[in-house]
Amino acid sequence: MTAYSKPLSKRAAWNALDAHYKKVQSVHLRTLFADDPKRGERMAAEAAGIYLDYSKNRITDETLKLLVQLAEESGLRERIDAMFRGEKINITENRAVLHVALRAPRGASLSVDGKNVVTQVHAVLDKMADFTHRARQGTWKGHTGKSIRNIINIGIGGSDLGPVMAYEALRHYSDRRMTFRFVSNVDGTDFAEAVQGLNPEETLFVVSSKTFTTLETMTNAHTARAWLLKGLGGDEKSVAKHFVAVSTNETEVTKFGIDTANMFGFWDWVGGRYSMDSAIGLSTMLAIGPDNFRAMLDGFHQMDEHFRTAPFDRNLPVLMALLTIWYTGFFDAHTIAVLPYEQYLKRFPAYLQQLTMESNGKYITLNGMKVDYQTSPVYWGEPGTNGQHSFYQLIHQGTRLIPCDFIAFGASLNPLGRHHDILIANVFAQAEALAFGKTAEQVKAEGTPDWLVPHRVFEGNRPSNIIMADRLTPEILGKLVALYEHCVFTQGVIWQIDSFDQWGVELGKVLAQRIVTELESKAEAELAHDSSTNNLIRRYRRGKS
Repeated sequence: MTAYSKPLSKRAAWNALDAHYKKVQSVHLRTLFADDPKRGERMAAEAAGIYLDYSKNRITDETLKLLVQLAEESGLRERIDAMFRGEKINITENRAVLHVALRAPRGASLSVDGKNVVTQVHAVLDKMADFTHRARQGTWKGHTGKSIRNIINIGIGGSDLGPVMAYEALRHYSDRRMTFRFVSNVDGTDFAEAVQGLNPEETLFVVSSKTFTTLETMTNAHTARAWLLKGLGGDEKSVAKHFVAVSTNETEVTKFGIDTANMFGFWDWVGGRYSMDSAIGLSTMLAIGPDNFRAMLDGFHQMDEHFRTAPFDRNLPVLMALLTIWYTGFFDAHTIAVLPYEQYLKRFPAYLQQLTMESNGKYITLNGMKVDYQTSPVYWGEPGTNGQHSFYQLIHQGTRLIPCDFIAFGASLNPLGRHHDILIANVFAQAEALAFGKTAEQVKAEGTPDWLVPHRVFEGNRPSNIIMADRLTPEILGKLVALYEHCVFTQGVIWQIDSFDQWGVELGKVLAQRIVTELESKAEAELAHDSSTNNLIRRYRRGKS
């Protein structure tokens, strides 16, 4: 048995960390900083234009040493190399995991089943760029000869969260002459609001579904088709001028009425939540243009190379992952707050929710055994400073330990007076307050009445990272996403789980397909669910009649 095939609890580093935790669990960050005046400068790492200050974590040099040892004992280096070689490390689906190939430079080589997939990737990127130029320059015409001014992306999960997040994050770089909207929810309201006020003659739908059979996506796509035909006099030929597909199913795409020349493919070695830099990002390219899209890909690639080559104790994704392992495994932390102090990143926490929790929300190890430790925490968050007037109370004085990732930028894309200085002052102040708090003595010294003192004490010792870059650019966005992608990968390796399947989403989808026929049946269906579900189905049917 290799060291990294041992159960996590049997690894030497894990047991050493357990013993170490008992010694340091009550040590306060005030003490750690007082004992090491250079801690704030020393416990920081920088790579590819991203600066990570991890000094406000409840760790010592010994903690970091043992965490790195755990990574080594877990076979992290071997697993990184296996992923970059294109080995089929997604074992439950027997697939390679090569989202890194999506941003490999032209001329690079990454093979799957003996084929260099980088060549295929750039062929699709070139096709996307050609289409994007035509749409943005107005040479792609709709059915009535008008140029396209409105783009609506229809997808769900990774086919929606990535494009929405990227559009919002990079809106500063987008073509403001065009309108971009996104439909994902099967709730009809989502579609109805997305097309509100739009002219079908000037509207293009990007339908993103690998199989072109996803229930929510195809329900919305057919509704979009009906809306378009109604607005264009019912001419079926109009569909080909107002719909393009991101898919691999030529038969279904053709049946829908889309010209397969306007079908953009991707591959089974790209998981949905890792696909925003594939053809799934077509709406992103349409918004920001091919040059900015390629700059984003370059940012991804730079972080890929850092992750692949940097020693673990200076490796940004590895450091962040190890800190999560430390807090979930020993401090029993159940959540992590991601707090971007950048309004353009308002959808970044939502994007990370799928990336992290769909990847590592697993309780079965690679060898089919049930884990006896915590895996993925819940990731959540909102932009600062909004969150400060909402949930920060819980983070500062609540009973739960919630590690935080603060994300900030040295310069604003929209400099307005003092706004950015005030914004960044809040980032630094919140991290400082979480770490050091406010003692009873300090509160009393302010003249606070004794009865009020306990309410105004901040215990502190609440951990956080600060992630900084110069400014939010397409390149930096790529680096940030890749940072978290590889953090997730590292966590999964140590937890011994498959971060690249998602069987947990299947059961509800299968049951929904069955229930929808029972809801729509003209005759009273014979129901075989539990008594609650049967009763709810009957109640809903009565309401429809």
